[in-house]
Amino acid sequence: MIELISAARCTGCNICVAACPTNVFASSLSGPPVIARQADCQTCFMCELYCPEDALYVAPTAGAPLGLASEADAPLPLGTYRAAIGWTPATAANRSVDAMHAVLSAK
Repeated sequence: MIELISAARCTGCNICVAACPTNVFASSLSGPPVIARQADCQTCFMCELYCPEDALYVAPTAGAPLGLASEADAPLPLGTYRAAIGWTPATAANRSVDAMHAVLSAK
């Protein structure tokens, strides 16, 4: 379940808003998106996967929210899922061949 958005890392690109298949986020004109409908999160990790700044934390459990107050409270570093599947800063150049990333980045 989506647990937090790091305001320090988020650039407000709203890719997470576009990537979420269940409309969990609400975009904001004055800062990072907000987690508006946390209970609707299906723990698909699409938001965490496509966030270019590793600003999101999705807990691998889909039960009740963990209630994390800050990035320091996260059980794993932000971006751990992306790194685990091989999407790291070192592979950022490969994003141009991912059609979904191109669609989400264009919004």
